[in-house]
Amino acid sequence: MIAEPTLLSRSVQKENSVVDVSSCASVHHVSSERNENRQKTVRGKRKARECSENAKRKHSKSSNGSLGRAENEQLKNGDVEAVTLFEVVSMGRNAMQAVVDDWIDAYTGDRDSALLDLISFFIQCSGCKGMVTAEMFQSKKGTDVMSKMVEDLDEDTGLQYKKFLAFPWILTVTWPLDMDSGEYPLIMSGLYWKRFRSHFCEFVSVLVAQCQNCVIFDGYLLNTLISLLTELSDSRVRAFRHTCTLAAVKLLSALVNVALNLSVSVDNSQRLYEVELAKMASKRASPRLDRIQRKISELQDRKCEIENMMDAIFKGVFLKRYRDVIPEIRAICMEELTVWMKLYSSVFLNDSYLKYVGWMMHDKQPDVRLKCVLGLQALYQDQSSSKMDLFTIRFKERMISMTLDKDHEVAIQAMRLLMVISQSCEDVLSPDDHKNVFQFVYCSHRPLATTAGEFLYNRLLSNHELSKPRDGASDQERHRELVLARVRALIHFHTENELHQHVLYLVDSLWDSAGALLKDWTGLTSLLLPHTSCQEQALSSAEEAFVIELILASVRQAAEGPPLSGRGAGKKVINTKEKKLQIDDCTKLTEHFIKVLPELLSKYSEDAEKLASLLKIPQYFQTDTCDHENSQCVRALLAELEAAVDRHTDAGLLEAAARSYQSLCAQDLPWHSLARPSFDRLIQHWTDTLGTRLGESLSDGCFTANEDSTLEFLSTLKKLNAFNVAQDLSKWSLYELGTRLLDVEIKHSGLPMEVTIEALRCMCSCILWKLNTFGEGLTSRESALQQRSQLRAFCEKCHRCLWHAEQLVREQAFMCLSDVLIAHNYQLQMWDSSAGTPLLYTPDPKLQKALLSFVVEHVFTSPEQDTHSSKVSESECGDGRLEDLHRRRNLLAAYCKLIVHSVLEMSMATELFKQYVKFYNDFGDIIKETLNRTRQMDKMESARTLVQCLQQLYLRLKQEQDRGNTCSSRVQTYSSIKELARRFSLTFGWDQIKSRESLAMIHRDGIEFVFKGFVQQSEKHSPPYISYLTILSEFSSKLLKPDKKTIYSYLQKFAGEQVINNREESWMPLIYYRASLMGTAEGEDAISFISSDTNKQPSLSNRSRSPSVRQVNSEGDQRFLSPSLEPKGNELLKSSEDSKVQQAPLSREQLSSSLVSDKVLRSSDEVDVDTVDIDG
Repeated sequence: MIAEPTLLSRSVQKENSVVDVSSCASVHHVSSERNENRQKTVRGKRKARECSENAKRKHSKSSNGSLGRAENEQLKNGDVEAVTLFEVVSMGRNAMQAVVDDWIDAYTGDRDSALLDLISFFIQCSGCKGMVTAEMFQSKKGTDVMSKMVEDLDEDTGLQYKKFLAFPWILTVTWPLDMDSGEYPLIMSGLYWKRFRSHFCEFVSVLVAQCQNCVIFDGYLLNTLISLLTELSDSRVRAFRHTCTLAAVKLLSALVNVALNLSVSVDNSQRLYEVELAKMASKRASPRLDRIQRKISELQDRKCEIENMMDAIFKGVFLKRYRDVIPEIRAICMEELTVWMKLYSSVFLNDSYLKYVGWMMHDKQPDVRLKCVLGLQALYQDQSSSKMDLFTIRFKERMISMTLDKDHEVAIQAMRLLMVISQSCEDVLSPDDHKNVFQFVYCSHRPLATTAGEFLYNRLLSNHELSKPRDGASDQERHRELVLARVRALIHFHTENELHQHVLYLVDSLWDSAGALLKDWTGLTSLLLPHTSCQEQALSSAEEAFVIELILASVRQAAEGPPLSGRGAGKKVINTKEKKLQIDDCTKLTEHFIKVLPELLSKYSEDAEKLASLLKIPQYFQTDTCDHENSQCVRALLAELEAAVDRHTDAGLLEAAARSYQSLCAQDLPWHSLARPSFDRLIQHWTDTLGTRLGESLSDGCFTANEDSTLEFLSTLKKLNAFNVAQDLSKWSLYELGTRLLDVEIKHSGLPMEVTIEALRCMCSCILWKLNTFGEGLTSRESALQQRSQLRAFCEKCHRCLWHAEQLVREQAFMCLSDVLIAHNYQLQMWDSSAGTPLLYTPDPKLQKALLSFVVEHVFTSPEQDTHSSKVSESECGDGRLEDLHRRRNLLAAYCKLIVHSVLEMSMATELFKQYVKFYNDFGDIIKETLNRTRQMDKMESARTLVQCLQQLYLRLKQEQDRGNTCSSRVQTYSSIKELARRFSLTFGWDQIKSRESLAMIHRDGIEFVFKGFVQQSEKHSPPYISYLTILSEFSSKLLKPDKKTIYSYLQKFAGEQVINNREESWMPLIYYRASLMGTAEGEDAISFISSDTNKQPSLSNRSRSPSVRQVNSEGDQRFLSPSLEPKGNELLKSSEDSKVQQAPLSREQLSSSLVSDKVLRSSDEVDVDTVDIDG
């Protein structure tokens, strides 16, 4: 922080005088270091300052001194008395005019003293805690003076100093060493210092404005000020550079205003001279003409002088600072340059100055690029584009590319810049440029998308050619033609765009700018309904489909609003005004579509795709506006809904109809009395039909229906399943129907595959509804037992279906099992003890093993394709390959949910973790998230699972080597196991305390695994599993030094000191592991031995680097599989004492504690493509 400034002490002399200007109390310390007698100097300074204060106050009282009026105003307001310019400017703008007038009066009386006050003001605004010394220049020789213009360190005093010429003085500024690293007013945080910046800039502007008719042209004030600012803006100290650069460019901006005023005066005088000259010779006054001519010459001379000053500032400050290393300085330069161009275009608006803006649009800092773009917007809006033709051509590509800027605000303003250019310069942007820019209506960042939507609307939908009315047309017909023209322009854009088909995102982007068109549901629906006067303008089928999608998207936007999926981080909080507007829109769309929708459904009754979109509209009706007056319309709508679901079996259509029925049958809706009976009749009809067909199709327990009966049976079952997802249909006994079908398939088979799949879905939905409603009231023991028996029976049926001949049936059975078991687990967690006895069911071991076998067989397949799937383009692998990958990811995610929700034991994840490296490209994100979730549940059990995984892979590999067999494609190689261990170590993160126990347990179990049965004295050969230590060393980098020592002691307990120091070839893995614990370079020698041992040990040539030198490897993105779980493992110790205990060395008995520190990691190498064989 800057110390509060005190009164400036000055002593001005006419020749060879020295003036000390102290900005704060610290100057006493600075000056004392230069004198032998410190106390005498301090007393002298204090006395001089007191005399100066008294003299100044007397002067201000008698002659309205430099700060008299400002002090009086502040004292009247009850503020603290201000003495220095810095203090007055810091107080605010109320005293700004007065302090400038006072300073001008003081300058008129004693310009040297007032100018030194101004110089000190700029030094203080830079945060300088040092001293300014001024000495007159008249008696100095030029060569001697120029040799002293330096900025260096005074080794004797330990202070930095800068000596430079600010005519008529040679100024020396001295400051402490730590100033450059400290804060100064322009960068300090807080509202006070933000206001100070604006006050500082205003002071410079007001100073020039008040001086423009007097002292500004005395050849003394501005010359000194420009010299001062030019020299300090070139300082190595950031505070000087930043503050004085800001002051210099603001000074230039103020001079631009002076030049503009002079230009106006010159023009007025020139016109007056022409009027006087046009008079008759008899009436013409020659003295007046001469006086006007002299005035014009004087004004032109002043204007030329001002322009010379502006040129000096531009060359002395701007050209040096617009590429400053500090981005704030570069941004200031660009901001002010565009202001100069806009205000004084005759001088600055040309290619010589525009090139700097073009160059800085490539700046690395977004703030600088943003200032450039904002400045260009103002220039193009100012109808000055004719002077910018060459600039526009040269930098057009850059301006277009800035819409892809990584900073969202820069991209948005670049889009607005292109919008302004398109309006002011018609031919600058080509159709291809417009097409590329309009693609941003589909981008994920909504502000940028809405800006692109505004551009699209202004360019395509607000075209005057679209609004030309047809002669003799009525107002309604003109409105319909305008809507049709705009919609067709939008259709043309949508169909021409081959990249996206997301109408919902297009509507969201256009909502703010084209809301009137999108909310004109009367006009949009009139395009779909028959219109006798415009048959020649009828829409095609594709155009009608687009209009329907447009209507649906606009209805959804009006009812729910943003954000869409992928746009926005969460639900937007709307204010009262927006809420009222949303309710009004919902009321309008409800009143309109309740009347029009039946007619639209009737027209498109044969088109399932269009019907599916139209059937979604009732879901957005406003229930508060429903009344009994629209009963006839509701009956017509229900009739059309029933006809649609009777005629079609499309899954999307049925789902939309089910959701619409759910909305119309709501209890609080006035239409409930009409909709609910209609819904019940429809479900009862389907249930009766299904029961009748099932009775006819079963003969001696076998399904014997013909093809037509099977199709009717299947379509009815699909409809019931679709509606059963939206509403509970348990009272129609659908579960019993599904049970009869599955019993037929299990006992006799022969049931069609699609019927079996639908039966599984039907039973699964019924079970889920029962689980959802179970426990809402008091539950008897008999009811709980019945529910558990039903759940067990369903799981047994699904278990048998896991071995079905058809793969789709197996997958459906697996998904049904996963959903039911997860729902059951969630119900147990949320169970209310007051509801009675909970329902308990645990999958038997056979079912758990069957689930694991299913995942291994159906997910981890085709290794030759999966290993490098990311390197294969979508066009090469085809849609079928991607669809298959999506299906397998869903299966794996479902199984992982069972583990993270504690339905299955954590050890069941071992087989998944084995595939982490091999299938990393396809399933790495899912497996990694599962590993993290299991670690949150139980850190120790999760670590045991990892140990079990690595040891099983190692033992399988060892068995193959002992048999003398080469590693088959079903067995992972040693290098791939080591890579898997490295990937596991990366998942422990950066917290060194959180995983101490887990890592210690991994090392402990690894050491015990290697030296199991090993006797130190009698054994001369290495243990058979000693190479496992090389794999275990991948976790050593996660340990802190105290824990490494403890684990090393634990290693000595098993191996012995003599064995540890053995450097025979067979003991190289032990040396390598020891090096990883001790952090020595011995690991390099061990690696070289192990790498050459190709017969006894797998090759480690790909890992031949010291364990102490590792590089960072990036992991894939996490993908959440299910709602967050409550961690069940040990909680972190929070107190400082516990933290200290955690960091203490671990004893052998406490070896289960360990910590993680992932500071240095190894980069990813090529991983072997072999897989591991899975035992039964």
